[in-house]
Amino acid sequence: MQQETKPAVEIGSRIVFTKTISESDVYLYAGITGDFSPNHIDEVYMSAGRYGRRIAHGTLMMGLMSAASARLYLGRTVSLGYDRIRFTAPVFFGDTIATSYTLVRIDEEKRRAYADVECVNQDGAVVAVATNVRAWVD
Repeated sequence: MQQETKPAVEIGSRIVFTKTISESDVYLYAGITGDFSPNHIDEVYMSAGRYGRRIAHGTLMMGLMSAASARLYLGRTVSLGYDRIRFTAPVFFGDTIATSYTLVRIDEEKRRAYADVECVNQDGAVVAVATNVRAWVD
């Protein structure tokens, strides 16, 4: 039985995943990754800096990107990674992040799908961007 490798969605298909970043999210992420930088866990240290308070890990935004990608079903695919990742603004505890995942290109010969991913906070500021590459594994 041959598996279908073409997605059921079209170029331009988009999904948005929204999450409010809590203090516990940041601490759990620090524990999982081992990244206990004072930027994320030391309020006194960060209060003396430009941001005036703790910030979430930039790579936590990549987790939100992954969550969004999982919600746009393309068939049996795996992520090959994220290209051109940029953390463009800080994410503070309590910020609500809307992560949009938009399918922009399919390379049928290489069996790859490409999506633009963008994380935006509740004020409309872009806080992270990337391109996700997925591959069909059927």
